[in-house]
Amino acid sequence: MFSLVIKPIGEEDTPSYDLLLSADPSELAIQVYLPYSTIYQAYIEERLIGQYVFFPVDNHEAEIKNIAVDEAYQGQGIGKLLLQDAIQRAISSGYKILSIGTSNASIGQLYLYQKQGFELSGIKMNFFIDNYSEPLYENGIQCKHMIMLTKELY
Repeated sequence: MFSLVIKPIGEEDTPSYDLLLSADPSELAIQVYLPYSTIYQAYIEERLIGQYVFFPVDNHEAEIKNIAVDEAYQGQGIGKLLLQDAIQRAISSGYKILSIGTSNASIGQLYLYQKQGFELSGIKMNFFIDNYSEPLYENGIQCKHMIMLTKELY
């Protein structure tokens, strides 16, 4: 078993753009939400293996804008632990809703998010077609629509 530490990055630290771009290939989109977000990074024995971007939408809702696990550590439950950390941080900060979006082609992510209690709440039609210059594919399926999921926090 591994010892995972998840902590916010400091002002003097820089996020891992490799991880950010693995979850969202648009550098422009990342630059838009990053200044208003808190980045949490996951470490195993001081090696950065994952991160997520926590964005306050308003006083009641926060959104996970980006979540990624280093390819060498995928399939080991790290994504689930990152989601659980984000949920706990949202609850302790007083948020009532936590949302996350993913592509219509992100089959594994849709499964993971729903297993963690997120429910389908909307579709942003043609989001990836309208906002990305190159077509994106995942699991052999073109990413066209952003599937939004939300979790009510208690």
